[in-house]
Amino acid sequence: MSWLSGDDEDEGKYSEYDESSVRMRPNPKANKPRSKIRPEHSDAIEGRVFSVDRGRYGIWVAEGTEDERQIIAARARELGRNQQGKVSVVTGDWVDLVGDTSGTDGTLARIVRIRERATLLRRSADDTDAVERIIVANADQMLIVVAAADPEPRARLVDRYLVAAYDAGITPILCITKTDLQDPAAFLENFAGLEFRVISSRSDEVPLDELRGLLDGHTTVAVGHSGVGKSTLVNALVPDANRAVGHVNAVTGRGRHTSSSTISYRVGSGWVVDTPGVRSFGLGHIDPSKILTSFTDLASLAEDCPRGCTHLPDAPDCAIAEAIAAGALGDVGTLRLDSFQRLITTLGSTSV
Repeated sequence: MSWLSGDDEDEGKYSEYDESSVRMRPNPKANKPRSKIRPEHSDAIEGRVFSVDRGRYGIWVAEGTEDERQIIAARARELGRNQQGKVSVVTGDWVDLVGDTSGTDGTLARIVRIRERATLLRRSADDTDAVERIIVANADQMLIVVAAADPEPRARLVDRYLVAAYDAGITPILCITKTDLQDPAAFLENFAGLEFRVISSRSDEVPLDELRGLLDGHTTVAVGHSGVGKSTLVNALVPDANRAVGHVNAVTGRGRHTSSSTISYRVGSGWVVDTPGVRSFGLGHIDPSKILTSFTDLASLAEDCPRGCTHLPDAPDCAIAEAIAAGALGDVGTLRLDSFQRLITTLGSTSV
């Protein structure tokens, strides 16, 4: 009879085994435990994003040097997320890159950081949607393309582009195409109180020298309703761009979407960013108070407005309206105020 305790019995029973016999379950992902420590990537190089296509980013590096080249990159996992999900990398972004940055066919670099953005052009799906969608980063000019006819121009859509430009701190330029089909004078009266450059273009004669002079040294985002001739302008400025050109439906009077991606092209020492044509431009993300800052003459008059003044025609004791009625800004004052009030009203209107 054995007088060994239960523990002693077990020890004797399994003494022939050791830890080398233990079978460990393999790591199914074959990766190391995740760490909160992120690499600094001190060896990263800088580049400018010129195209975005299904998770792949076309990037220029070493611009203006003998080493200038295009590379393809993907987002690095450590790039992070924002409140809406992934941090967006958009055309115009300056980014930091690691990995294979040689630009050789078949290579892929990684984007590890987005540099601070000077401007952001944004829109929302509609005026009730406060979630912004970034169109382009670091643009300093907006080329608003509208046709004098075929399709008919829509002043309210142009208003929305102007609001977005003023909100982003981007200088607007208005380009009227197809002026050989209709005189745009009546349409331009809608913007008589606004101070921005207007360019006229015929179907058979594009003012290339004037456009190149305005675009040189700037990053200009081109926006416009489908079918107005925006991609035609880009193809004229950059012959090898080969952007698809659409036609206007004879029944609906609407253009067909042709450009399906946002991509930038070099024009002289500047860049023009062609964007997909849109039929709506939501402004749900914009703070109306920012629009006044783009009307510096009116903003100075608004300093005497009562707190919470809307500056609209029915606003009581509005200092802007009183000053302009007294002739503060001369003959142009009324036009300036009318234009400003229309843009503010646009933020509360879904009609374009």
